[in-house]
Amino acid sequence: MLFQELSDIFSPNGPIASAVPDFRPRPAQLELAQAIEKAVQERQVLVAEAGTGTGKTWAYLVPAFLCGGKVLVSTGTRTLQDQLFRRDLPRLRAALALPITVALLKGRGNYVCHYHLERLAGDDRALKSRAEIGQLRHIQVFAQQSKTGDRADLVQVPEDADIWNRVTSTRENCLGQECPHVRDCFVLKARRYAQDADLVVVNHALFMADLALREDGITDLLPAADVVVFDEAHQLPDIATRFLGTSVSSHQLLDLARQVEAAGLAHARESTNWSEAGKKIEHAARELRLAAGAIDKLPGRKAIYDAIPNAEQFDKALEDLLQVLDRSTQLLHVVSEKHPDLGAAHKTCLDLRAKLFQWSQPDRQGRNALAPADAAARDEADGSIAIAPVPSASLAVRWVEQSLHHMRLHSAPLSVAQIFSRYRRDDQAWIFTSATLSVGGNFGHFQKQLGLWDATTLRWESPFDYAQQGVLFVPKNLPLPNDGLFNEKFVAALWPLVEASSGGVLVLCTTLRSVERIAELLQDELDSAGSDRVLLRQGESSRRVLLERFRAEKNAVLVGSASFWEGIDVPGDALTLVAIDKLPFAPPDDPVLEARLKLCRNEGGNPFMEYQVPEAAIALKQGAGRLIRSERDWGVLMVGDSRIVDKPYGKLLWRGLPPFARTRDVAQVLGFFNRKQAPGAPVEDAEETMPSA
Repeated sequence: MLFQELSDIFSPNGPIASAVPDFRPRPAQLELAQAIEKAVQERQVLVAEAGTGTGKTWAYLVPAFLCGGKVLVSTGTRTLQDQLFRRDLPRLRAALALPITVALLKGRGNYVCHYHLERLAGDDRALKSRAEIGQLRHIQVFAQQSKTGDRADLVQVPEDADIWNRVTSTRENCLGQECPHVRDCFVLKARRYAQDADLVVVNHALFMADLALREDGITDLLPAADVVVFDEAHQLPDIATRFLGTSVSSHQLLDLARQVEAAGLAHARESTNWSEAGKKIEHAARELRLAAGAIDKLPGRKAIYDAIPNAEQFDKALEDLLQVLDRSTQLLHVVSEKHPDLGAAHKTCLDLRAKLFQWSQPDRQGRNALAPADAAARDEADGSIAIAPVPSASLAVRWVEQSLHHMRLHSAPLSVAQIFSRYRRDDQAWIFTSATLSVGGNFGHFQKQLGLWDATTLRWESPFDYAQQGVLFVPKNLPLPNDGLFNEKFVAALWPLVEASSGGVLVLCTTLRSVERIAELLQDELDSAGSDRVLLRQGESSRRVLLERFRAEKNAVLVGSASFWEGIDVPGDALTLVAIDKLPFAPPDDPVLEARLKLCRNEGGNPFMEYQVPEAAIALKQGAGRLIRSERDWGVLMVGDSRIVDKPYGKLLWRGLPPFARTRDVAQVLGFFNRKQAPGAPVEDAEETMPSA
């Protein structure tokens, strides 16, 4: 009966088709919805891979609407979160005519804080420029008029403007019930709405922040739910690693020094020399950064704990900093109830001291992290890729990272599987969905990362006719990526395709250095050809501004790195060529990856095949997924890294891509462009001149 109900809803004559003119019934969408409904009813864990165009958003929203319980939907980004809340949910709710209440909940840093806004407005020295004076006025008006206080609704102030850090709160500097503006607090309002709503839209970062707080016994962030849906679930392992770790920066410590001095002088001047207290924190923080100065000369300007140069000097500086923070915590504790600012400074000092102490402890981190651990047996998947064992939840890696002005101390768990999986209640259904969860049809890598061994795994192919709509092109005779002239030869191979394409071109690079060089080379080609096509590159504007201009130009060339490999939807002729310079293997200087590979190697595994290849396969599939976004789209995917053809593991990578026609002959690619750009001309497949599947 239930399946029949879903069949009616998704049918050509159903309520969705009646309310949404562009709705098309898709068998895979109905099957996915039925599988999700079954998992919800039986309180199971379902991992569902649904190719682009399946319609997975409505496939999980319809069962969520019908289940009768409390639902959390977690998205990969705040952008997708806003889209779901403002576009998809209202349309579906209207189509089904159901009295479902929905709420949007983000992290506290997304909401204007009345208290901190008032403090900033009252400090004549706090604004850094004329631009910030104007931004402050916009935010003040917004705070008075807005019902939500969500900074995403204030388009006049850029999302990356520094002023947002001073008019929003953190868990450490929030005054809680002592705040004079507590009755108007946008964060508390949003959480109350979320508690009362049937369906709450959150994001993975907020979900993982809630999980991390629950590890510390704090349970006031997200409401309890019967069903949790993770959209773009492939992002979860990385986000979980980040939020279940620890990070302290010299910037935070210097801010604390200023906060202690200002609060003490303003509200407890008589109790101690607060200027001296603040200067001691500042001095100790700068001494620690100085002790880590040699890291500046290391690759990536980072070092794991065991490889820190001048280790004794660093350890001594860290010990001195902890002692200074101990003393500051004691001073603030005595006066913390005199004023909310003193209470906030005390809480911040206590938190930073606790994080630094935790980071300094070797019992769960450092050398011990890389010793062999009890692990699940290795499982071979189709004889081609092995699934790495799950490290103990207590194993972690810690490292120090230097930047131009600041230093950060990081720690991260080698595995989040045990922590993440135990967060689920037995009476809760968890749904994980994305277009990129499996490697060669095997979900083992994703399941291992999150501890989802008992999950049901299902996958649906995209309904698109990729063989007719697209071509995968791997040029002949390009050097390997480590060749000194690779970028020049890559652009030389790419340029004829750019000239042949009348639509937009997206060039996806694996490093920011490559973005700069490839953009420079392409600009030279455009200038030499006398072309007026616009070239956009990552870093010259915000991601949102670049994408808006790219869509508007229709034939621009956009060169970007990591953040452009996913979450980009440019249908139609505004994107007809996607070029990937190199296979997206994670950089070898990433401390977490380095530690995971070392642990796998110590346990007799093959870290390249168990970690690096699966991660690259998923990232490559994400990048390739930018090309075809609808049944009417078409285009060429060029991969400049010949290892995808020449290396044994290459087959695993390209077989995971959409089933485009494949060729290594540039003449066939140019012919494909000509045929597609000639209205009414017949379309022929490119020959399969790459190895067959």
